[in-house]
Amino acid sequence: MLAAYAVQVEHSRGRRFPEPQHPYRNDFQRDRDRVIHARAFRRLEAKTQVFTRRYSDHFRNRLTHTLEVSQISRTIAGALQLNVDLAEALALVHDIGHPPFGHAGEKALDAAMREYGLSFDHNLHALRIVEDFEQRYAAFRGLNLTFEVREGIIKHSHDYNAVEHPELTEYLLDQRPTLEAQLIDLTDEIAYNTADLDDGFESHLLTLEQIREGVPVFEACFLDVERIYPDAVDKLKFNEALKRMLNRFVDDLVRNTQKRIREARIATLDEVREHKERLAAFSPAVHSERQQAKDFLYENLYFSPALADEKDDAERVVRELFVFWMDHPQALPRNYQEKAGEKNASLPRVICDYIAGMTDNFIFEQYDKYCR
Repeated sequence: MLAAYAVQVEHSRGRRFPEPQHPYRNDFQRDRDRVIHARAFRRLEAKTQVFTRRYSDHFRNRLTHTLEVSQISRTIAGALQLNVDLAEALALVHDIGHPPFGHAGEKALDAAMREYGLSFDHNLHALRIVEDFEQRYAAFRGLNLTFEVREGIIKHSHDYNAVEHPELTEYLLDQRPTLEAQLIDLTDEIAYNTADLDDGFESHLLTLEQIREGVPVFEACFLDVERIYPDAVDKLKFNEALKRMLNRFVDDLVRNTQKRIREARIATLDEVREHKERLAAFSPAVHSERQQAKDFLYENLYFSPALADEKDDAERVVRELFVFWMDHPQALPRNYQEKAGEKNASLPRVICDYIAGMTDNFIFEQYDKYCR
């Protein structure tokens, strides 16, 4: 049973190109499956989350992170009586627009585009992937996803201005996203705040003492674990504490969102959309704990000296390849040369699209080929 303010699949605004109903999968389930079978989704397996494989091949990559976000999103959506199928589809597609090398690659690609008065935004790029780049169907370009999934790609983590982005007007930019979409940015943070502590500890870039001292919510969980399992080895205590931290974030998000819905007297999806602010949120206490964990990771892991050289390498590779192809567009693959030759085409955008779709391994191959 779905709550009255959940998205009912039978009330979906539908697909850009109408299709017959499937006999035993609803439209959001079909969207989920289309995302999973997309080439761009498969490429996430070879895109950096935080660590490259120089450290280990069992740390998170962009794909395994996405699967963790999906699992957390399904759990929370179910607890809130939201549409689990829609939440799952949105979670699976939320990072599909990321370029190689994680945030270092995104930063470098955006900087390269800004030299030409343009920019790179992974959400906008994700929409272009599912609307245009994926070619699997004879009847239309793209994946022909439902409106609600396309809207969620755009609005799950950012509020776009219709004046600045008139091309997005159809996505109800003056309204809040659905609750299913509102969850994704928050479940994304739950996933990476806990997973990056895990990988940071496993990589020995973060010590247990550092984490206990710098992340108060983890320390509280660790002390609880020590009382219950005093003789356990530190690694197992760490695992138990991290699990409790994740559970605390999830439970708070469920309970506080329920509370905000009750207090706002939300009874319909229209009221969700028309509300003055997003309803999915952590309580003030847990919001503060989440921010402390995030700040700790930025200060001690993401910008750590141990990872600095890799970030510098990533930015250099993206920057130099971008410049090379701007100077030598004839070296682009034939299909990208054809795109660049189309009426009103932008060569920087074509090059950006090409680079953004690459895996870490492939972009290094291209760098060795053209820039060594």
